[in-house]
Amino acid sequence: MSSMAASLFAITEGLEPNYQMVCRDRNRLAMQGDILGAYAHGIRNMLCLSGDHQQFGDHPQSKGVFDIDSMQLINMVKNMRDEGTFLNGQEIDEPPKMFIGAAANPFAEPFEWRIFRLAKKIQAGADFVQTQCVFNMERMREWIKRANDMGLSEKAYILPGVTPMKSLGMARYMKAKVPGMDVPDYVIDRLKGVDKKNQADEGIKMACEQIAEFKEMKGVAGVHLMAIEWEHKVPEIAERAGMLPRPQV
Repeated sequence: MSSMAASLFAITEGLEPNYQMVCRDRNRLAMQGDILGAYAHGIRNMLCLSGDHQQFGDHPQSKGVFDIDSMQLINMVKNMRDEGTFLNGQEIDEPPKMFIGAAANPFAEPFEWRIFRLAKKIQAGADFVQTQCVFNMERMREWIKRANDMGLSEKAYILPGVTPMKSLGMARYMKAKVPGMDVPDYVIDRLKGVDKKNQADEGIKMACEQIAEFKEMKGVAGVHLMAIEWEHKVPEIAERAGMLPRPQV
């Protein structure tokens, strides 16, 4: 299902969705039209992504568009919102007041460049940032420290990605097969140390420990809880991590 359609369903359930748009599937004309359409339907948050290359999915023969990249998409949405203009400079009657999100991967190589890519996305217009799934806490601590030192965490809300491991098999697969994922050996070893029937609960415990540390970590505004193919566990994880009830704004 398209992210816009799913977002509209979420709105009817009283939730505030985070609409996602990828550069792989649309050119700038379709993107700008969809942004206006999403805003007209009450969507106010938008995550701007390049999109995984189609060769990694189940339709590898499909044609990727990539008219613009995620950095340009972020800036395009910012200009539509703040300047009230399309990418060609034409004025918009009612600018879409979107809260703009970007993605970041603190674990890709070269590590030293990652913080500067974050800085470029924030400069382009990102209001909040969701990171790749975090398992290597040592590297995450260093990345956040650099974000704090550069003042980036004061310019955008940084949300580390928290993904509970369902099993030792899942941890091994993500370590070996998923590009851009950093699963340290100590995560593997910890899951090895418990019975197979208890590995899911141990994975949730690890996620809750991460969340507890992020609550106290300078520069972290919240977490992006990603229970991959385990979505029904999100309420339980949020409750066990002490994140419920959500604060009222």
